[in-house]
Amino acid sequence: MVGANRSTTYPSVDLDSGQYSRDSIEKYELAYGRHFVSPGGREASRALIERMALPAGSRVLDVGCGLGGCAFLMAETFGFTVDAIDLSHNMIAIAKERLNEFPTLVDQVHIWQGDCMTLTDSDAYQGIYSRDVFLHIKEKSSLFAVLFRALNAHGILLFTDYCCSEGPWDTAFSDYVERRGYHLRTVEQYESLLRKSGFEVMMANDVTESFIRHCEEELKRIQALDPNNTVRQELVDDWIRKISRARESNQRWGLFMARKPGGS
Repeated sequence: MVGANRSTTYPSVDLDSGQYSRDSIEKYELAYGRHFVSPGGREASRALIERMALPAGSRVLDVGCGLGGCAFLMAETFGFTVDAIDLSHNMIAIAKERLNEFPTLVDQVHIWQGDCMTLTDSDAYQGIYSRDVFLHIKEKSSLFAVLFRALNAHGILLFTDYCCSEGPWDTAFSDYVERRGYHLRTVEQYESLLRKSGFEVMMANDVTESFIRHCEEELKRIQALDPNNTVRQELVDDWIRKISRARESNQRWGLFMARKPGGS
């Protein structure tokens, strides 16, 4: 298990009572599919994990593991040993419950609540994987320093994240970012931060069109819900706004893969 100072520097209580309340998590699953809370659900996650090209037996850190869907997938399908961490108490409680549905994985997937910014291990992982989590973290340089240290030489960091345009942003998007408490960067800013942190950048792509396609498929899934489902219209409205923000170019989606250089 990774070493970490368990005191958190980010407001997990606020997340657990707001964006990641139990009720909100249940709504996300209606859109993304069981065990998943990120764009594209299981299929997108599988495709991204494949990009890491890590061999079976690799040790991987899942940062912001949510309900554990990606951790379970990495262990069951790819044969990885996974340390899965999330700041949200609600997410972790559910992820631990869900792990009981995969009894053969209990020795491969280790789930705990904590703050990734306080991880202390060095040269511990062949891979680090994260989905739309870093938007919650203001100190990106400190974050990448922690993750760089945690990787083995030649280790792979792969993540997606909500990004933004250069601006100026329209009022609706500015209000949305402020209300969520997000700390967004452009794709180019992320690439620069990765290089400054010592990573070899293998990929820094604006994949907003893929994000829109995922959202459109998720919207279809939401619209197919029972009309008597009390959250159906709320989710429909949320996803229409999400697609609109991306189409209007204020909100972007970035895909990044980077390698920790090896020794001489």
